Amino acid sequence: MNRLLPGPAALRTISPSRFLRAGLLSLALLASFSPSPAAARQPPEAVEAAVRSLLERETLGQPGEVRINVRAFDPANQLPPCAALEAFLQPGTRAWGQITVGVRCDAPTAWTAWAQATVQVFGPYLVTTRALRSAEVIGEADVEVREGELSALPDNVLSAPEQAVGHVTRFAQAAGAPLRAGSLRQADAVRRGQTVLVTTRGPGFTVSGEGQALNGAAAGERIRIRLGNGQIVQGLVRPDGTVDVDF
Repeated sequence: MNRLLPGPAALRTISPSRFLRAGLLSLALLASFSPSPAAARQPPEAVEAAVRSLLERETLGQPGEVRINVRAFDPANQLPPCAALEAFLQPGTRAWGQITVGVRCDAPTAWTAWAQATVQVFGPYLVTTRALRSAEVIGEADVEVREGELSALPDNVLSAPEQAVGHVTRFAQAAGAPLRAGSLRQADAVRRGQTVLVTTRGPGFTVSGEGQALNGAAAGERIRIRLGNGQIVQGLVRPDGTVDVDF
C-alpha cells in the first residue's frame, strides 16, 4: 500500500521565537489590566501620623513631660488608600498609658482600622513619708514630692504638699504610697458637739443664734444642728466654722 507523504506546507514548524514573543505579549497585557497589590494598600505612615497628631492634641497642656509612641501599622494591610484619615478615641478613653486608637476613612472607600499607642507622662507626685492612720491630719513632714511616670500611677495623684497638708486621711496609708485626691478630705471646720453660730436667712430677714453640732463637717459640707428650742435643722458649714441655714 502506498502511503502519502506530507507536502511542504504540512512540514512547516513554528519558530520558538514566535512562541516567546506571544508569551511576553500576553504577560504585558495581564500586567496592564491587573492592579499592583502594593499600590492598593493604605500607606502605614499616614495612619501612624494621624494617630500621633490626635494624641498630641489630646495631651496638649498636660503638666509634665509627655512621650508618645505609636506602634507600627501593618505594612501588609489590605485597606484601600484613603484620601483623608480621621483618628479618634472611643468614648471614655483617656490619652494615658497603653491605648487603642481608631482610624476612620470615609472616602473613596469607607473603612475603620485600629492602632496601638502608648502615652507616658512624667512629672512630680506626692507620697507619704510614714504610715498614716485613718482620720489622721497630715502635716508637712508627712509628705514629700517625687518625680516619676504619672501614667503608671493611680488616677488623681496629688503633685504638691499644699494639696495635702492640713487634710485628713479617709483611710490608712502605707509609707511611700502615692497620695490620691480621693484618699483625703478636708479637716472638720466644725466638730461634733461643738457650739456654733447659726445664721438663718429668708426673704427679707436674717436671724443669728447658737446651736449644737450633731456631727462633724468640713467647710462646704452639710451639717445637722440642734437649736436652742430643740429644733434640728441642716445647714452648710462656712470656712470660718459658722453655719448657714436657709428657709
